[in-house]
Amino acid sequence: MAFVRKFQPDRIRLAAWLHRVQSSSPRRILSLAMLLIGLTLLGYVGSQYWDMYHSQRQLEAQWEHQQLTGMPAAGQPKAAVATADLLTRVSISRIKLDAIVVEGASRKQLSIGPGHMVQTAMPGEPGNAVITGHRDTFFRHIYELQKGDEIVVRRNGQTFKYQVTGKKIVKPEDVSVLKQTKDAQLTLITCYPTYYIGPAPERLVVFSKLVEGGTQQPETSKAMARSVGE
Repeated sequence: MAFVRKFQPDRIRLAAWLHRVQSSSPRRILSLAMLLIGLTLLGYVGSQYWDMYHSQRQLEAQWEHQQLTGMPAAGQPKAAVATADLLTRVSISRIKLDAIVVEGASRKQLSIGPGHMVQTAMPGEPGNAVITGHRDTFFRHIYELQKGDEIVVRRNGQTFKYQVTGKKIVKPEDVSVLKQTKDAQLTLITCYPTYYIGPAPERLVVFSKLVEGGTQQPETSKAMARSVGE
């Protein structure tokens, strides 16, 4: 009997709540539904940003270890992305970007940080080094870069300074921007338009050339060797 008496008030409250929901206006029901959807999306986005922040902090710790010891840290980020033995750091003062670059450009890797496309040259070396990043996180503001802006890349105890030479919008299937070059260049790529909702239909590409640091071009090295031999 005690269970029945306890159950009846609960049943009455449930019936009252259902009655209120059923008697609510369609507009109110829609508002509640939109609120629930919004809260769900907010929670998902928040968790993604937290994972990204936490992984970058882990990479930051590995970076500091490398600067002190000259050796890669033993641990890997919890996300288990494939990082290079020697981490790369990219800094762009104009857009206040300072991030550790991961090796590879898969969806998982780009959720951690900007990704170096493994089939392209390494930063500081002759050739076209390509780094890609999400338009809603690390590369959100690269559209603001102007000709002459400086991009600083640090790797293996060396600092490489690049100067922006231009930018353009291309289709996703345009792979000419990945083409290798004789000179040391750095190319940044992100989806475009930056604030487009849904899969972006284009890509924003920022081009830059090495102006300080790095290795010499093969042709220059050969010319110097010939002059020494003479």
